[in-house]
Amino acid sequence: MANQSPDRRAVLEMLAKVAAVSQFPGFSRWSFSDENEHSKAAGYRPQFFSAAEYELLEQLSELIIPRDETPGARDAGVAEFIDHIVAHDPAIQFQFRSGLGLVAAKDFMTLRLEKQEDTLRGIQLSSPAFFKLLRSYTVMGYYTTRIGLEALDYPGLRFYSASPECPHKDDPEHKHLPPPRSPNVQ
Repeated sequence: MANQSPDRRAVLEMLAKVAAVSQFPGFSRWSFSDENEHSKAAGYRPQFFSAAEYELLEQLSELIIPRDETPGARDAGVAEFIDHIVAHDPAIQFQFRSGLGLVAAKDFMTLRLEKQEDTLRGIQLSSPAFFKLLRSYTVMGYYTTRIGLEALDYPGLRFYSASPECPHKDDPEHKHLPPPRSPNVQ
């Protein structure tokens, strides 16, 4: 099947997890959440990680997707997302807890930003499995929020009065598609 690389399968698997876990109260910033009032009113309290681990996770995710002209991972609540997912997936709990322990042992939170970035690069080399897991869940958390979808200019956030045309009109795989419908046709 076209475009079915392992990376795409892994992304689809993660999205399935996100959809399943979204039924639980917790992560209020998912693009499809019910805007959990408890989470907003009281502030998020970590479900799995200690307060220190959560703070570390928040900083690590912000280093992976920093705030620039667009909001970063902290703005999107990525640490909240990761905590919520890890709390409901025992298969990754040990990996996250031990990986964060390795980072914390380096007094990471006391370092200047430049040293934190250097330390994160070192973790990428010395603990590639943890770094890959952290990066995957950071990216997944970010791009399943309204902030992440807006950064992607996701068309599902827009209202269309008419069905947009396929931008790949000359693609042979799209020749079977019907022409766009007029807004007046039901």
